[in-house]
Amino acid sequence: MALTEARKRANEKYNKKAYDVFLIRVAKGYKKVMEDHAKTYDGGYLNKFINRAIAETITRDKGTPVV
Repeated sequence: MALTEARKRANEKYNKKAYDVFLIRVAKGYKKVMEDHAKTYDGGYLNKFINRAIAETITRDKGTPVV
């Protein structure tokens, strides 16, 4: 079932309120490496993998868990 225009607008409004968005650039071919890793460890979700990797790095560097 396709999304209605109203649902699309509602989704966009929610996303703008709930999430920050930024662009990440990686070397050619590295995106595929990250996607393959995400398929194995994060249910195939690249965004989930990136967020987990950042949170783990901050936790390791600071010694305290990140929200």
